[in-house]
Amino acid sequence: MAGMEAFIEGIPKAELHLHIEGTLEPQLKFDLAARNKLELPYETVEEVIAGYDFDSLTSFLVGYYEGMGVLIEEEDFYDLGMEYFRKVASQNLIYAEIFFDPQGHTSRGVPFANVINGLHRARVDASQLGVDAQLIMCFLRDMSAESAMETLEQAEPYKDLIIGVGLDSDERDNPPLKFEEVYRRAREQGYRLTMHCDVDQPNTTEHIRQALFDIGVERIDHGVNLLDDETLIREVLDREMGLTICPVSNVYVVQNSKAAELKQMLDMGIRATVNSDDPAYFLAYMTENMELAQSDADLSKDEVAQLSRNAFTISWAPEEDKQRYIRQLDEYVAANT
Repeated sequence: MAGMEAFIEGIPKAELHLHIEGTLEPQLKFDLAARNKLELPYETVEEVIAGYDFDSLTSFLVGYYEGMGVLIEEEDFYDLGMEYFRKVASQNLIYAEIFFDPQGHTSRGVPFANVINGLHRARVDASQLGVDAQLIMCFLRDMSAESAMETLEQAEPYKDLIIGVGLDSDERDNPPLKFEEVYRRAREQGYRLTMHCDVDQPNTTEHIRQALFDIGVERIDHGVNLLDDETLIREVLDREMGLTICPVSNVYVVQNSKAAELKQMLDMGIRATVNSDDPAYFLAYMTENMELAQSDADLSKDEVAQLSRNAFTISWAPEEDKQRYIRQLDEYVAANT
């Protein structure tokens, strides 16, 4: 019988809340800057990491957008994706749904094609590492709804490469309803729908309500604050909807992993999952996030396994693939408990 640490390291994993731009490790940042002949405001990896002193969503986003500046050519996005896939393959992650932020690049003059083609090539090549992946295009909520609509239109030629749309960035004064028309159009075009409802932000429960009832999302990213409202709890349970929780990210942004809330969701039967969010900036990938959730909430092996099972279940993978992943999980759990 494996100990808890070994059990978490070896368990088959899925990740549904991962910003590919948030996987930009410092060394790759230096490499891409050199390739693109860009000057960086620091000279060592240690200096970069020392700057990861985030204490809020706003302070994190400053560093996050600064880092994007080295991503220009299609090959940059390919290299970014492949470095992530190699890392998570070593942690027994077998399926990922990856957010990307095209507006963070097109607003700098980078062609949409560079972003999507580079990431798609990496997604295809990831299968050689044993990782299946799909792409979710996020709109930046602190930009205009018109900009989001333009991005949806830019994506049209690449629609078959994108499984769904999401909404991220600064939630303050940017409620879900701001993007109601964009989401309506995305639904008509066949995209799956998810949306960030960040932790302990102003009006968070109202934003969750809008996401559920007005927008009609299929999943909520973060969403911990639904526990403050019985109506929201009941709605999520009735819909058998999933939530993507990010423990280490929560520590940086709200100084609390929210692992106790995660356990509460599991006890209620809510399909909560663990994810890494922006692992290069928060210094923790999937294994480390699962370890923190387990230790902070004293989760059992069965509960850790349920987190993985939830992720496979609520994923947007084809049904036959879901069943294959879950069989792998069940076989692992049977052999290690």
